[in-house]
Amino acid sequence: MSVNATSPKSAAPSPIHAVVADDFAAVNRTILDQLASRIPLVETIGQYIIESGGKRLRPLLVLLAARALDYSGDRHITLATLIEFMHTSTLLHDDVVDESHMRRGKATANDAWGNAPSVLVGDFLYSRSFQMMVEIGSMRVMEILSAATCTIAEGEVQQLTNVGNPDTDEAAYFETIQGKTAMLFEAASHTGAILAEATPEQEQAMAAYGRYLGLAFQLVDDLLDYQGDAQAMGKNVGDDLAEGKPTLPLIQAMAVGTPEQAKLIRRAIRKGGLDHLDEVLAIIDATGSLDYTREKAEEMSARALAELEHLPPSPYRDSMAELARLAVERKT
Repeated sequence: MSVNATSPKSAAPSPIHAVVADDFAAVNRTILDQLASRIPLVETIGQYIIESGGKRLRPLLVLLAARALDYSGDRHITLATLIEFMHTSTLLHDDVVDESHMRRGKATANDAWGNAPSVLVGDFLYSRSFQMMVEIGSMRVMEILSAATCTIAEGEVQQLTNVGNPDTDEAAYFETIQGKTAMLFEAASHTGAILAEATPEQEQAMAAYGRYLGLAFQLVDDLLDYQGDAQAMGKNVGDDLAEGKPTLPLIQAMAVGTPEQAKLIRRAIRKGGLDHLDEVLAIIDATGSLDYTREKAEEMSARALAELEHLPPSPYRDSMAELARLAVERKT
């Protein structure tokens, strides 16, 4: 299977993508070029996971942030590509850790090829991303992204230690999702601003925008795990509960529910599986925990929008604003 045969799938055309359509096409071409390897299995698995769909939000943030600050070079294409490779490598590793069998409606790479090839191809993509960082030639970009990889890994380990632990509170939950999800959003928009030689104020605004956007997306992901459509999401409702993950809907339900309700959820988290799914769903509904989670997501979205006031008006800024709104309106 040659990576030069087809173009990787990306999000469906939208006004958000339209303003950077040429840049996005260049990113897709660069993905194909950088997936090339003398080892066929690397290309096969790499293309498989890249073509599995997804919104390509992190590379999109690089492109929008750079263009919103009048960047006119081409290093943002390399930066957007390596950010996507970093994200893809975490997906490969996460699916092994979580023993997942389906992602975005398709078999995971570890389900199709096994754990060892998935981990090793994830390592390849991480390594390739660092090669591309060197090509960009910015020590500040390297500093931010290398620090981000450590934070992401710590977030994943923290999530792993929280599995089966019903004593995880809201503060610990937010610390976890800041590391495992929001950090790469933040790094994407922040490094895009650095390429554009933004002012310190604009740099910090772009970092904060990405952070809040990432938090909003993760909150909605965790909400949809109990409310979404399995076919549309490409995964099963209740997967987080099955894995014993104490996400915000469960944490809030335990905090405001009756002692009996809290006890049942605690038992479900410790045990994992879906034996108590219907009861847990009823408690989450009765305690308004999904509404609470959505309110938190809307709060993060509003904070992201506020950070855009530091940018000059442009179609790129408009797209970033629309992205913040869509983060909480989406169904998948």
